[in-house]
Amino acid sequence: MVEDQPEEFSTELGETPAVASKLFGDRLPLAERYAELLADAGVKRGLIGPREVPRLWERHILNCAVLGEALPERPAPLSLCDVGSGAGLPGIPVALARPDVEITLLEPLLRRTNFLEEVVRELRLSNVTVVRGRAEEMIGKLQVDVVTARAVAPLDRLAGWGLPLLRPYGQMLALKGDSAEQEVAEHRAALQKLGAEEWSVEIVGASVVATPTHVVRVQVGESPGGVKAAARRAKAARAARPRRGRR
Repeated sequence: MVEDQPEEFSTELGETPAVASKLFGDRLPLAERYAELLADAGVKRGLIGPREVPRLWERHILNCAVLGEALPERPAPLSLCDVGSGAGLPGIPVALARPDVEITLLEPLLRRTNFLEEVVRELRLSNVTVVRGRAEEMIGKLQVDVVTARAVAPLDRLAGWGLPLLRPYGQMLALKGDSAEQEVAEHRAALQKLGAEEWSVEIVGASVVATPTHVVRVQVGESPGGVKAAARRAKAARAARPRRGRR
């Protein structure tokens, strides 16, 4: 009887897809270096799973970079906050594809912000700032035109964190999978309560990448909601912090 052997998988970064040059232009070498950093330090520090390395380009970097086409048309400079940025997805690919956008990578964990700061320094991304903190803590300190997030939380919770950071008539762009329509249907009431005036599910990158990205776009009005509730959560989080450490 032959015992089952563990499934082997590659941990090598694949070749740069030809389509990447369309998205990054003359900044393609920077995007390639970012991919290398994700495949090396990102894996060693637990920000990216080793099984994700062979598909970093298609599943992560390009999947996020196409979000640039969904950004609203507004007079420059457009400001964006990537909430719970983690390894810099989608914030860094968007910053590479859209150097005209001022981007804040917001992340509460120290080991992640250390990685993000190293990436920003190495790639010399003058349009990117790394901030360690939670969204609730940034109320009154940070106000942007666009909030982005990827794989952070269900839509209602994400909106509670992100919408209070928006300027009047700002937008939240949440990268979601095939469940995007279902999430919108389930959390419609929560979005209305938070002051959202319009929401929709859009597909971006269909003309560029093999697997397009599903994006939930949430538009607020003149007075983005949820600010008081988010402030209360921030106060509760500060009170609880001495009892639990963050790495």
